[in-house]
Amino acid sequence: MVTRCPAWGHPEPSLNSQWLSLLLLPLLLPGPPPALGMEDASFPHLGESSQPPPRACPRRCSCPRADTVDCAGLDLRVFPDNITRAAQHLSLQNNQLQELPYNELSRLSGLRTLNLHNNLISSEGLPDEAFESLTQLQHIYVAHNKFLPRSLRVADLAANEVTEIFPLTFGEKPALRSVYLHNNQLSNAGLPPDAFHGSQAVVTLSLSSNRLSYVPPSLPSSLERLHLQNNLISKVPRGALSRQTHLRELYLQHNQLTDSGLHATTFSKLHGLEYLDLSHNQLAAVPAGLPHTLAVLHLGRNRIRWVEAARLRGLRGLRYLLLQHNQLGAAGLPAGALRPLRGLHTLHLYGNGLDRVPQALPRRLRALVLPHNRVTTLGARDLAATPGLAELNLAYNRLASACVHRRAFRRLRALRSLDLAGNQLTLLPSGLPASLRTLRLQRNQLRALEPEPLAGLDQLQELCLAHNRLRVGDIGPGTWHELQALQVLDLSHNELSFVPPDLPEALEELHLQGNRISHVGPEAFLSTPRLRALFLRANRLHVTSIAPEAFLGLPHLRVVDTTGNPEPVLVQLPPTAPRRPRAEGP
Repeated sequence: MVTRCPAWGHPEPSLNSQWLSLLLLPLLLPGPPPALGMEDASFPHLGESSQPPPRACPRRCSCPRADTVDCAGLDLRVFPDNITRAAQHLSLQNNQLQELPYNELSRLSGLRTLNLHNNLISSEGLPDEAFESLTQLQHIYVAHNKFLPRSLRVADLAANEVTEIFPLTFGEKPALRSVYLHNNQLSNAGLPPDAFHGSQAVVTLSLSSNRLSYVPPSLPSSLERLHLQNNLISKVPRGALSRQTHLRELYLQHNQLTDSGLHATTFSKLHGLEYLDLSHNQLAAVPAGLPHTLAVLHLGRNRIRWVEAARLRGLRGLRYLLLQHNQLGAAGLPAGALRPLRGLHTLHLYGNGLDRVPQALPRRLRALVLPHNRVTTLGARDLAATPGLAELNLAYNRLASACVHRRAFRRLRALRSLDLAGNQLTLLPSGLPASLRTLRLQRNQLRALEPEPLAGLDQLQELCLAHNRLRVGDIGPGTWHELQALQVLDLSHNELSFVPPDLPEALEELHLQGNRISHVGPEAFLSTPRLRALFLRANRLHVTSIAPEAFLGLPHLRVVDTTGNPEPVLVQLPPTAPRRPRAEGP
């Protein structure tokens, strides 16, 4: 079935909440209602009579069948009485009814089809319990009534298979502020130019997940948020967004936009635009004429091969630029192309085929996200232009230890998170910043750990070394000595045969799963009294592999995972540490 949003006339001052809920249910059926004499499976022929009229039929109405009552087009002002309880199909269209009396409707519990098209029924004419007794109702036609009042502020008709909006459905609603029509079947033909005429307070409009092929014209000039994602939009007609000068957020992702579908003046009037999402389209270049007010520009998953500096000039307030999964390659981001973006905070370049870190990046950049590229070297000055970096992600590139300069990170004195996972490193990098809180080195080829690269990292809280080739004998004495703040250590999926000794005292979470550990001695955790979670699954442990005293000095331990070992291992957790009494005040 296909549902229409009809023109509901001039609304009354208040809105019955139960009726609005009814409008949002799949019960709303396609308009227009079936005409007399037309073939319709749900509403029988009202103009033909195959049986004698039933004895009980309202005055002036016709009852061509025992289960059918036709009172259409009689200028009725009062709901007809004497309707048979056996009625399954009731037509009251084209009358002047203003209300539906509960006592009459409650008798008609067998109704399957109710046609109220083109009456004067308002929300005030519907009692709260109006449809409670109509448990068999399958089809209802309500077009051209007065259900939406002028005082309406929010209209949510999402996910209803709506195909058409009539002019007065949302028009002439001066208090209307938010309209949600996403997840319907609206095409441009179903959205007339005057759909929002007289409703100039609308600030949020959601038309996402419909069938629009271009940005609709004549949208409210008051809009601040416009959702058009997940449509079939291939162009923005010239002038379509020229009146929306208050627009702050524009969502156009997951469409079919190409460079030819955007004009140089498409965004020129959007003087307050802060958020623009054009991801998941077919753009080959950064659009021209972007508003200078942009703070977030999302261009991920397009076909961009070249970033032209001139098109970014003037975007000094841009904070987040997302260019992941494009086709920039080795030459698509020339040195200095992003330098005009003086306020840039975060740059996403995930999956672009870059062979080196882009040069001459904005000095104030705080987050540089470059995973899944082809970066092979990290020179001494590659990151020198961005001393304020707090997050650097170079995971899943092609970095080898010999190609990472010992001074590559020297100037990154504010760096808190460094991700080098999935590279080809055999040694820990040198010159790591003392400011680091998180260091990820999983899925490399590390074979040895020495204390020198970790020296001075007294603020490091999380260290991930999973999926390498580490053995206990390859971990140098004193390796963990200066990691005084380390709380999470992941050594899973290495080649460890027992728990490494002298682990950091602050450690709370230790991952040792997927190793070759066959024995846990009584002194294994003497150096880690704060340990809360221990993961030993998928090792080589047997019933007697863990010494009974191993956990005695761990009062905070709450999780010990030993699943997936050759034999079930029973673990006795230590008793909860007694709480110290609070000192009483004087």
